Amino acid sequence: MNAIVQGFPIFLLIFCRITAFFVVAPVFSSRGVPNTFKIGLGFFISLIVFLTYGIKQTIVPDAGYILVLLRELLVGVLMGYAVYLFFTVVQTAGAFMDLQVGFAMANIVDPHTGTSAPLLGNFKYMLLIVVFLMMNGHHYMLKGLMDSYEWMPLSNELFSRLMSGSVTDYLTRLVGNTFLLSVQIAAPLVVAMFLADVGLGFLTKTAPQFNVFVIGIPLKLLIGILLLILLMPGLAGIFDKLFAIMFESLEQLFGIIQGPPEG
Repeated sequence: MNAIVQGFPIFLLIFCRITAFFVVAPVFSSRGVPNTFKIGLGFFISLIVFLTYGIKQTIVPDAGYILVLLRELLVGVLMGYAVYLFFTVVQTAGAFMDLQVGFAMANIVDPHTGTSAPLLGNFKYMLLIVVFLMMNGHHYMLKGLMDSYEWMPLSNELFSRLMSGSVTDYLTRLVGNTFLLSVQIAAPLVVAMFLADVGLGFLTKTAPQFNVFVIGIPLKLLIGILLLILLMPGLAGIFDKLFAIMFESLEQLFGIIQGPPEG
């Protein structure tokens, strides 16, 4: 009984970080995943981490324990948010594509988040999740979450890093990089649609009798769908590179908060 009383504060800290990660991280945070499963998975992973790492730790549950609890929640949310940003890349790219092709007026409800999402963005997001699960990305994500205790122990320096501005600087650069990646993914189709608009503009000038609005909308739809079909085979390589950048960014976050593991 004494061991349970001493170990419970450590277990609670581990549980807070892991469940906070599941609340924000893609795939696990989906509305299609039952809350019971999320809590159960968080509990068992926390138990594994506690038995391998937390059993060696000691903490005094005094008034400062609340701040330590809040710090662990923030660490979990930061890690989940860093991963989530890379999954929004394809949705942002899809929004750019929809705007150019003409699908922007047909936004749909994303069943994973319950919010309105662009048509092509939602399609690419579904493909991204399928590729992510096929390459066992969720296993790597869970492994990274469990390994985070080697990089960011329970006695981490998150608050001091927040005060120094290094975490804010990291998040700002991360948002900028993900936006740049979404523009790069959408670039081929956006440029093609721009050239189609230029061609329709020349057509209007040379042959004013053609109604550009009647011709332009179906023409851009056909060109957009054809280009999307041609670009589909290259999506797997793009997604693979995206995941590699995602895990590198997660490692950067570990290094910013605490630094590399000792030994």
